[in-house]
Amino acid sequence: MPARKDPDASASVPSFYGAELRFKREAAGLTLEQLAEGSFRGISFLSQIERGERRMPLDFARHVDQKLGTDGFFERRCEDVAKARQVGHPWYYADIPDMEKQAQTLEEWAPTILPGLLQTRAYFHARIEHGAPETPVEVAEELVQARLARAELWSRAERPSYWVILNESVIRRTPLPPAVMAEQVEYILDIMRSTRSVLQVVPETIPWPPLAHAMAKIMTFADAPPLVYTEGDFAGQIVDYPAHVREYRRRYDLLRAVALPPKASLALLREAVRSLKDEARQQD
Repeated sequence: MPARKDPDASASVPSFYGAELRFKREAAGLTLEQLAEGSFRGISFLSQIERGERRMPLDFARHVDQKLGTDGFFERRCEDVAKARQVGHPWYYADIPDMEKQAQTLEEWAPTILPGLLQTRAYFHARIEHGAPETPVEVAEELVQARLARAELWSRAERPSYWVILNESVIRRTPLPPAVMAEQVEYILDIMRSTRSVLQVVPETIPWPPLAHAMAKIMTFADAPPLVYTEGDFAGQIVDYPAHVREYRRRYDLLRAVALPPKASLALLREAVRSLKDEARQQD
């Protein structure tokens, strides 16, 4: 059984909130199972709140206050915690950055864009300009800063093992200037090299790959069940129902099978950089 990992209460407002919840629960002599009993929530969900990874729903905060006799503390503060973790992120994504940090393994696939953890400032800013041109400048900058903050994951000593599958079309077919895209692809290559992560590319010759219309972020944890995050244009969902998680796992494995091997995938990206730089020089 893995050693218990205490939450770092200084890391963020959600981490402080979760650490306080664990302290009060243990002071009351309750296990995770005993505190969750009667709440219609699972012990893994409660554990993730204690680690600062999941948002505390209002009804669950009331349940916790009643069981622990905490005079409404967790109900009063759960909205503050939700706001703190949402800065720069849509509400449905607010839990994910902390989950990424806590994960043991992280596997990603996004069929139409590059995954957020791999995006440069220029790439993400251009996506806002093309996809949501009405976004106020200050809001766009807040979104960009929140996106770049997630990349701090790569400098963490205890970062997750990372495996990403890219669609070749997101490299080849983009409205970005060739010089900007060349910088973006070089950035991905640098991350793969410095973190010893694994990258595969699904070639454009595969017209209907598994998960062709759904992005997937699969996360496993040392002391909690695996989760999947999937997203559309205006909503996202954390999938934790075991049967559904297994199906995403199976589809992701099928995606690996149709992708190029890692060595060939890196060669494709290096060739793309050369081609993009040649195109940029021709435009000068």
